[in-house]
Amino acid sequence: MLSIGETAAKLGVAVSALRYWDERGLVRPATRRSGKRLYGEAELHRLAIVKMLQDTGLLSLDDIALILHGPEVGDWRAAIRVRIEEIVEQRRKLAVAETFLGHFARCPRDHPVETCPSLRAYTDRVLTEER
Repeated sequence: MLSIGETAAKLGVAVSALRYWDERGLVRPATRRSGKRLYGEAELHRLAIVKMLQDTGLLSLDDIALILHGPEVGDWRAAIRVRIEEIVEQRRKLAVAETFLGHFARCPRDHPVETCPSLRAYTDRVLTEER
């Protein structure tokens, strides 16, 4: 069994994060001795999953709770599929942003917005498309 401080150090998170995750019902300590939280192997595994998912920056604690609690909270897979669709759309938007920003960075024009023929051709196409 590890103390909350040892567990936090092992995971690279603040002790306050473990307390908050406990309050949110994500991962409870295995036991308490003299009011102190102690974590066992199963809890360390679950905490590592929480940290891994949170480190992506793409899942809320509610999403993470859904994954952790699985079937006992309902159709968690459907909720996760929706989140995956959102991530795919976000990835698409990031790719477009990367393309445009890359063009701006490589464009030899001093003021690409005003003088780049490639950007002008793109905006002309966008403005003439039927929506």
